[in-house]
Amino acid sequence: MKVIVLGGGLMGTASAYFLARRGLKVTLVERNRVGSGATVASFGNIRRSGRYLPQLPLAHRSLSLWRKAEAILGQDVEFRVTGHLRLVFGQRGLASMRSFIEAAGPWGLALDELDMRDVRARFPGVGPDAIGASFSPEDGSGNPRLITPAFAAAAARLGAEIVEQVEVGAVSKTAFGFEVKSSKGSFSADVLLNTAGAWGAQIAARFGEAVPIEASGPQMGVTEPLPYRILPVVGAWGGDGIEGYFRQVERGNIVFGGGVVRTEVALEPGHAKADPARLSLQLRKLLPLLPALAKVSVIRTWSGCEGYVADGLPIMGPSATTPGLFHAFGFSGHGFQLGPGVGDMMAELIATGQTEVPLHDFRIDRFTETFS
Repeated sequence: MKVIVLGGGLMGTASAYFLARRGLKVTLVERNRVGSGATVASFGNIRRSGRYLPQLPLAHRSLSLWRKAEAILGQDVEFRVTGHLRLVFGQRGLASMRSFIEAAGPWGLALDELDMRDVRARFPGVGPDAIGASFSPEDGSGNPRLITPAFAAAAARLGAEIVEQVEVGAVSKTAFGFEVKSSKGSFSADVLLNTAGAWGAQIAARFGEAVPIEASGPQMGVTEPLPYRILPVVGAWGGDGIEGYFRQVERGNIVFGGGVVRTEVALEPGHAKADPARLSLQLRKLLPLLPALAKVSVIRTWSGCEGYVADGLPIMGPSATTPGLFHAFGFSGHGFQLGPGVGDMMAELIATGQTEVPLHDFRIDRFTETFS
C-alpha cells in the first residue's frame, strides 16, 4: 500500500515514520521545511492535565511513545519527565481543578492535589500567592525543534520519501487512489493522509468536507539563563485571571507563552510573527507564576502558524466523503503532546482499518449540520 502524507509537522512526520515501520510505502510532501509550521511554535509541553477527557486514551498512548522517543528515533529529543505543576489562585480555579481530577480518574489519569506547603517546599519561588496546585509527576516537556526532524529522518531511514519546499497544486481522487500535483512532479498513492495543520481545511474542502478553522500565532519567548532550579512545567488553572505558562530548560533559560491574545495569520504566505508591543503585558501576566521574571532579559520571541478549529477539538480519522482519505489536523494549540500517538494511531487505522483510540468526537462530519 502506498500513502501520501500532506504536511510535514509533527503529526505528518510521526505518521510517516509509523506507516513506514508497518511496511507501507510513504511519500511525505511539505511546502516548506519539516517542522516549520505549528510545531516550531510549540511551547514543548507534554501534559495530560486539563485535556478534553475523551482525548486522554490517545494522550496516554502518546506519552508511552515519548518515553521511547530516543530509542526509536536514535537521538535525544530532550524529552524530560519533570512533572506538570498547575497552580490555583482562587475558588474558581480550585473548583475547576478538583472537578477535573475527579473526572479524569476513570480515564486513567491520577493527579496529586498539593497544598501550598507542599508547593513551597518542593518548588520554591513559584506562585507565592497561589492557594494550591495539581501535580502530574509523569508528564514533562520536549524540544519542538528536534522532534519533527528526528521523526522525518527516522522515516527516511525506513524508506519513506521526504519531499520538502514544494508547492502543492491539484489534489484529487483517481480511479486508482489519489494524485497530488506539485512543483516537483506528480505523486500517486492508494491513500492520502491530510496532516496539513492550519491548511488542512483547504485540503478537506477539495473533497466536500467543510471545517471551521482559523489560523493564529501564539506568542512565545525565552529569557537569558538563570540558575537551574525549576524542574516542572508550570501553568495555572483558569477562572481566576492568572494566565500563561513556563518551563526552565537545563541550560537555565525560561521558555514562556500564553497571557496575550494570539495574532491573526494569513495562510498565504503563512508566516506568523511575535508582536514586541505585547511582550510587557505578557510578562506581567506571568509574574504571579514566577516573580523572578521581573528581573530577567528576554533574548528571543517567536511564533508560528497554528490551526484552531471552532470547537477547539482536532480532526482525526477517516474522511466522511472519500474512501482512502484520512485526516489529522486542527489541533488548536494542544497537539504537541499528542504527536507521536497521533502518528502511531493513524498508521494503525490506515494499515488495519481500525484502532482502539476513541475518535467519535473528532470526526470531520461533526460540522455537517453547521454548513448544511
